[in-house]
Amino acid sequence: MDVTNLETARDESFIHAVMEESGQDLSHCYQCGNCTAGCPCGFAYDIQVSQIMRNLQAGRKEKVLNSRSIWLCLSCSSCTTRCPNNIDVARVMDVLRHMARREGRGAERCVTTFWDAFLASVRKHGRVYELGVVANYVARTGRVLTDIDLLPRIAPKGKLSPLPHGIRGRDEIARIFQRFEEERTR
Repeated sequence: MDVTNLETARDESFIHAVMEESGQDLSHCYQCGNCTAGCPCGFAYDIQVSQIMRNLQAGRKEKVLNSRSIWLCLSCSSCTTRCPNNIDVARVMDVLRHMARREGRGAERCVTTFWDAFLASVRKHGRVYELGVVANYVARTGRVLTDIDLLPRIAPKGKLSPLPHGIRGRDEIARIFQRFEEERTR
């Protein structure tokens, strides 16, 4: 199969997997564009939300999972709220990110790196340790001076504690991560 056919080949198993994992019936989308019209990040997308949905319906796995759009989605649910067919589009986008990650894809390296830093912090401390997330992110990306101008406004608000906060229930958080690892290896 040549590259042009990969773009147009309908991957039925992909369509089924997205519907199964998201609990959404993709065939209900009739391309009204309300999701795209309400998306606050649409200006930065390579494929607009309604077109992500259309490409899903067409089973274009490569195009969808390699798009920048699924990584730039804020999960704000504006698309879901605006959908006249009650499709949880934000849930679909979330599922697409998870599918892409499972396959080792990540069109937006900084976003996936932040995800990893965030989850590593929660795994280690039971909640987010903001300064640890920042340090981990900077170490992985080398973006040392990125957003440094925000520090004078953030520091007085106490949002960057020098030490992680202790929490109750860390064992429960550890079990969530353990359950996830077990499911991923099945």
